[in-house]
Amino acid sequence: MSQTAYKSDVEAVDALAQSYKELKKEIGKVIVGQDDVVKSVIISLFSNGHSLLVGVPGLAKTLLVSTIAEVLDLGFKRIQFTPDLMPSDITGSEILGDDRHFKFNKGPLFSNIVLADEINRTPPKTQAALLEAMQERSVTVAGERHVLPAPFFVLATQNPIEQEGTYPLPEAQLDRFMFNIPLDYPSYQEEISVVKNTTGAEKASLKHILNDTQILAFQQLVRKIPVSDNVLEYAVSLATKTRPGTERATQKVNDYISWGAGPRASQYLVLGAKCHAAVSGKYSPDIEDVRAIANYVLRHRIVRNYKAEAEGITEEAIIQSLF
Repeated sequence: MSQTAYKSDVEAVDALAQSYKELKKEIGKVIVGQDDVVKSVIISLFSNGHSLLVGVPGLAKTLLVSTIAEVLDLGFKRIQFTPDLMPSDITGSEILGDDRHFKFNKGPLFSNIVLADEINRTPPKTQAALLEAMQERSVTVAGERHVLPAPFFVLATQNPIEQEGTYPLPEAQLDRFMFNIPLDYPSYQEEISVVKNTTGAEKASLKHILNDTQILAFQQLVRKIPVSDNVLEYAVSLATKTRPGTERATQKVNDYISWGAGPRASQYLVLGAKCHAAVSGKYSPDIEDVRAIANYVLRHRIVRNYKAEAEGITEEAIIQSLF
């Protein structure tokens, strides 16, 4: 189903909104609640961006990712990041074949959706190999460049608990993630549903909603969605306000932030707003769409200073003050 399958872009956006509804419904058979999380992951997928899911263990981060891969009918690989994981363990390596020639043996990165589980458990060397794949959508092994399949989408999980043996992600790597999505505990009612669904004999059977060709077409469509100048300027001004010591910075930013968001934040605010508008059935984003995704785009791109930590000022509070 390429773009040409629709008579116009308007019809294509309607199809995107409809596909989103079906995806949510299908994912809802397995994942109870977490509506904002599901919505954000789907938006980043249609925007061709990667996401980092942050939450304590046991909040169904891994289950969510495998469920999404299943309803999208995409290849899915899970990599459990550990302190002894080497770059070649994820990219693949050259092996000597029976014919005495070296051939490339593909690693688990060669998939459509890659779940990087507990990404902060692995040393910087392996994180850097993942960084190249996320940015270039290819890997280099023994001087040879190997292109990854399209669509290619990294969903990483990270436990926020400060534990022994974790390697915090460098700012450059965090910046490669379009969204940083926090997961919270389910409500009492949701937890009752979760326990009911998961301790019985029933197993939900999932339908495939979209395939790789349709997803690539929707990714193209999102980029074609028009955005008015005032919305574009609002998105850029949000990102520039987070930079302390610059003319646009607010008082709160100067007081509590040591490092602000770079230009990539502005790009993702606009792309995310376009996609948020499309899945909501609108043909062009407004300021509300930018605000709806701003927290996910900015929260991992601003670095609080010591004063903010001492006074308990969160990233969310600082982002809210920018509105």
